[in-house]
Amino acid sequence: MYEQLREVWDELISDGPFAITEVEVRGNMIKTYAAAPPSLREVWLASAAHGDKDYLVYHDERLTYTETHARVASIANWLVAQGVGSGDRVAIAMRNYPEWLQCYWATVSIGAAVVGVNAWWVGPELVYGLNDSKPKVMICDQERLERTLEHKSEIPPMVMVGVRLTRDMPDVVPWADLISTGGGLPAATVDPDSDACIFYTSGTTGNPKGAQLTHRGCVNNIMNLAFWGTCLATLAERAGSAPATTGEDEAPAMSALVTTPLFHVTANNCLSHGATLNGGKLVHMYKWDAGEALKLIETEKVTNLTGVPVMSRELISHPDYNKYDTSSLVSVGGGGAQLQPDLVNKIDEAVATARPNTGYGMTETCGIITSISADFFIDKPDSCGPAMPNFDAKCVDANGNEVAQGQVGELWVKGAPVIKGYLNREEATAESITDGWLHTGDVARIDEHGFIFIVDRVKDMVLRGGENVYCAEVESAIYEHPAIAECTVFGVPDTRLGEEVGVAIFCKEGTPVSAETIRNHCHERISSHKVPRYIWFLNEALPRNASGKFLKRELRDSLDVEDAN
Repeated sequence: MYEQLREVWDELISDGPFAITEVEVRGNMIKTYAAAPPSLREVWLASAAHGDKDYLVYHDERLTYTETHARVASIANWLVAQGVGSGDRVAIAMRNYPEWLQCYWATVSIGAAVVGVNAWWVGPELVYGLNDSKPKVMICDQERLERTLEHKSEIPPMVMVGVRLTRDMPDVVPWADLISTGGGLPAATVDPDSDACIFYTSGTTGNPKGAQLTHRGCVNNIMNLAFWGTCLATLAERAGSAPATTGEDEAPAMSALVTTPLFHVTANNCLSHGATLNGGKLVHMYKWDAGEALKLIETEKVTNLTGVPVMSRELISHPDYNKYDTSSLVSVGGGGAQLQPDLVNKIDEAVATARPNTGYGMTETCGIITSISADFFIDKPDSCGPAMPNFDAKCVDANGNEVAQGQVGELWVKGAPVIKGYLNREEATAESITDGWLHTGDVARIDEHGFIFIVDRVKDMVLRGGENVYCAEVESAIYEHPAIAECTVFGVPDTRLGEEVGVAIFCKEGTPVSAETIRNHCHERISSHKVPRYIWFLNEALPRNASGKFLKRELRDSLDVEDAN
């Protein structure tokens, strides 16, 4: 089947909508789809054709494409009236409410950039991110608004908008003002290489980095998703395994459950972008709950479930799984973390109508680098698939030299979806991107079919339920406690979340502290998901190597979870 895949792949990229060409961007020649729309504005305008189809669903609220287009145009006109235009930024800080995407499409359609504020950020993180990005407008739900206003004197001046407020708040513009402005979508010309959104990814130096995702990158990611789907459909058709249809039959309308935060590329770029272009329905949840997801799958005829692996695992193992009709599902999987090989087969067995799928990617690539699903995933369950056509990919040694096929090295990729860089961080950009090649920080190998296998991570981080938790950031917070002499943070394997945060601590003499004290100290400085679940207090200094670095891996392997606090 790999020969057939290569045949179809080569045909698709040589001619038609998926033809690949090369263009010069930021001084480097990169691969891109020749037919790619120039910006996300064109993607949004194209979705108007879906008219009265349901678009955004949340509890008993429903908005069609037509209704949403009217709102987006109104919001865009309100933003323009506030002086927002090309090159400016609008911060969005809220749960996955329908207002998130309305604000998103309005912002990118006028050439401004969305700053996706992590809804879990606490005060110091908000202060850093807003000072780094300096948005002209910030649109918040009540929880995020109250959290931000506590630090109003520490952040730049900006217009504050409140969404779903339960009380009037002084100096805060009500949501009703935005959607009552009216008018058609204002005219704008959007540069393909301008910022579409700034998504923050935790940095190894303690502060998060604002990745600059461009319109070109985001549009190319949409086309990568469409390309892989077209590959599979073409293979099925040629093999005679495509569903039989009559002239009256139509493919089931796409209905996708939005399970992960829209301030991440998984939900925003890899789910909502493609669904919007294709006329799909996006069903929002207040928060992830497998039982609630089962109800929504049945009532909303959900076809696509995309999230971190733990969500698929919790869904198919839920005690009420067989009580609900899940026959509408055609695709179950997601990204944000590697699908464990056992889960690939469990999905295939448990969901009769769906096939497992995953994609490997990063914020720094505007979404996916690879994709794998169906029989290919069953055959190579520990692979994340081949790099999409607008990427060059190679594995390199410590000196940046490409290693032989099948050999392990750090994965580097180059192509249209690679970010412009990190906002206000020229040095970090230079360290991460060399002549257009993005250093992914992941150790991988590439097999004879071009399929990529991620085997380790170069970067020092914990991958907790699809969220990157960088050890240095947690260590920095812990070190602020006066009793700490030494600490080192690392990942502890966890069957539900993949990894949990663990820390080994050596206290200063005569200043013992409790695990509860450390956790309370962390909660004041970093998001809850970064606070260590496992804490070990050591009676002697942490072990080091000859260069003075902590022997993190050896220490982690020597500690017993049963002994943790």
